[in-house]
Amino acid sequence: MKIAVIAHIRHPVAEPFMGGMEAHCRMLCDGLRTAGHTVDLFASGRSDDPQLITICDKPYEDVLPWARHRGTRELAEYQEDAFASAWAYILEGGYDVVHNNSLFPDIMLWAARDDMPCVTSQHVPPFGAMQSAVSSTAHAPTLRSTVTSQDQIGLWDMQSRSNMSVVHNGVRCDRWLPHDEPDEYFIWVGRITPNKGTAHAARAARLAGVSLRIFGPVEDAQYFVSEVEPHLTDGVEYHGHCTADQLRPLVAKAKGALVTPLWDEPFGLVAVEALSCGTPVCAFASGALAEVVGECGFVTKAGDIAALAESMARIGEIDRSACRQRALTKFSVQTMIEGYEASYRAAIDGVLSQAAAAFASRNSRTAALLA
Repeated sequence: MKIAVIAHIRHPVAEPFMGGMEAHCRMLCDGLRTAGHTVDLFASGRSDDPQLITICDKPYEDVLPWARHRGTRELAEYQEDAFASAWAYILEGGYDVVHNNSLFPDIMLWAARDDMPCVTSQHVPPFGAMQSAVSSTAHAPTLRSTVTSQDQIGLWDMQSRSNMSVVHNGVRCDRWLPHDEPDEYFIWVGRITPNKGTAHAARAARLAGVSLRIFGPVEDAQYFVSEVEPHLTDGVEYHGHCTADQLRPLVAKAKGALVTPLWDEPFGLVAVEALSCGTPVCAFASGALAEVVGECGFVTKAGDIAALAESMARIGEIDRSACRQRALTKFSVQTMIEGYEASYRAAIDGVLSQAAAAFASRNSRTAALLA
């Protein structure tokens, strides 16, 4: 298949990835190419992909930072201009299917209007404009949506679910590899912002009396200074923002990984990366984390620092080989790609069924006239 992948344009799709969406998008493109498909990535400037088509010079965070411009007309127009240019190119490009990885709802409306097979990945819980777009296009046979977990599908209304399926995010299990013997530190990886619970992880580590290494970009500087930095002592350390190549051996050597979302986490990619390394997970029970972690760690009430600290003391009870096997069985890139391919086929079949219905209708009218 010839596939157009449209990225979110808040950040570039480039190492070191700003977050899970950017990492997923690059892995998606690479995985589809490995499976034999031709893939073009429509993304912002500074993105890194061998088949990149740039749709705006700069990611919008460089021009109109989300924290200050969320909900403004300026930000809406910046995104609309970028995605409209991508759509015009796609309509002339001979693509079999579009993978909408952008969180921009209008692409679904354009795809329904133009009878373009399109699969939209829902990486976050439903928000107003996206909920409306999914619901209003649920009748379109050429459109499909995917969510990242069973937990997420329950957040959508019944009409929206009619063309929706679960496709778990995948990780490169051939790159996130186990290490022979774990070290004595725990690790936390993610964007440093309140809804990721960085400060909760730091406080839990201090309460448990264990070493914790924190990695990730500081998205909220005030939060970092006031809530995280005071706890950077007694073995709790911030190590900056690293590439995946730098992180992999550190995750593999960790005694355990902390994943502490304080919002309805749609998936939890860092948890699966840890499991692939054989590293068990201590997580807050937010969104899909219990579904992802399973028996390969401990899931405690969100925000409960004492319970998180207690789970860290029990991390040695978890079989590290079982963690690795869970990632291989449920969360490999190959499994993810197979799930998306099924959605692509369903969207393309929608074009064929629509054409067959139109042909039958024309024949029926012709027969009626002749009669």
